[in-house]
Amino acid sequence: MFTEEEKEGLYKSIYTRRDVRTFLSDPIPEETIMKLLNAAHHGPSVGFMQPWNFIIISTDKVKERLAWAADKERRALAIHYEDTRQDEFLNLKIEGIKQAPITICVTCDPTRGGSHVLGRNSIPETDIMSVACAIQNMWLAACAEGLAMGWVSFYKKNDVRDILGIPPHIDPVALLSIGFTENYPEKPILETANWEKRRSLNNLIFSETWGNSKS
Repeated sequence: MFTEEEKEGLYKSIYTRRDVRTFLSDPIPEETIMKLLNAAHHGPSVGFMQPWNFIIISTDKVKERLAWAADKERRALAIHYEDTRQDEFLNLKIEGIKQAPITICVTCDPTRGGSHVLGRNSIPETDIMSVACAIQNMWLAACAEGLAMGWVSFYKKNDVRDILGIPPHIDPVALLSIGFTENYPEKPILETANWEKRRSLNNLIFSETWGNSKS
């Protein structure tokens, strides 16, 4: 199905992709943005429900309001850490939401497909899981296009609903800042900051039943 070169490109994007926090203000071509959205739209979804929508934010006014919501939550979360850990947390950059030429809010509509969606009847969370698959597709496509993406995960959902006019039943799953960057990290930012290390894959694999290490 794929040539060796094509397979190498796929794995390169998987291993190269990073969560980025610094961006250039250079505009992204419209056709490239559509490529990313089309990649997301071709993500797998349980029951083919396709529960996602995409809100593209490009004006400074809206980006400033989203940055305010993110910073407010970051400062609120800082109380859960002490001493140097709190300083490290507060030093995590969120300025990217203002720097990046666009931010895309990816949402989840839990009503899409009606009351009885194949697969969601048994596991309701499959709508959010499906949106996550769409986001991963977008992230890999962005990496392949030479773009950086940062997932802003500090915000109260109702703040984002108010800012973007999102209906109460729609879940704002992610704010994704996208743009070109001069600082594409070789390792995940949190790994570089010694916040956490990548766990050994072998310790995460069990055989047949939970806890039964792979021999």
